[in-house]
Amino acid sequence: QVQLVESGGGLVQAGGSLRLSCAASGRAFSIVAIGWFRQAPGKEREFLATTSPSGGRTYYADSVKGRFTISRDNAKNTVYLQMNSLIPEDTAVYSCAARLGISQSYDYTYWGQGTQVTVSS
Repeated sequence: QVQLVESGGGLVQAGGSLRLSCAASGRAFSIVAIGWFRQAPGKEREFLATTSPSGGRTYYADSVKGRFTISRDNAKNTVYLQMNSLIPEDTAVYSCAARLGISQSYDYTYWGQGTQVTVSS
């Protein structure tokens, strides 16, 4: 079992930055891949980035490549999503999720509740 809690969302102006955190509880954290997703109103959930259990492998969606960076600190049971050069289209609820085996699909086993990110123009 892995429980996930996101934090760090908020309101930011276009061009600004935010760092989201995904704090996990449960002894399985160090063996699961963690992914970040977002969902804007009226839109489908979108994959953003994922990291392998060690952090040695990462994958990004083309829409955020070069602007977002995923990282993890297994000593702190936390995964981060650094978001730079934010644009209004990045406004959404951001969620982290965990699963065995890294994947860019949506079939993650455990999900957090999400944190709202709003980018003003």
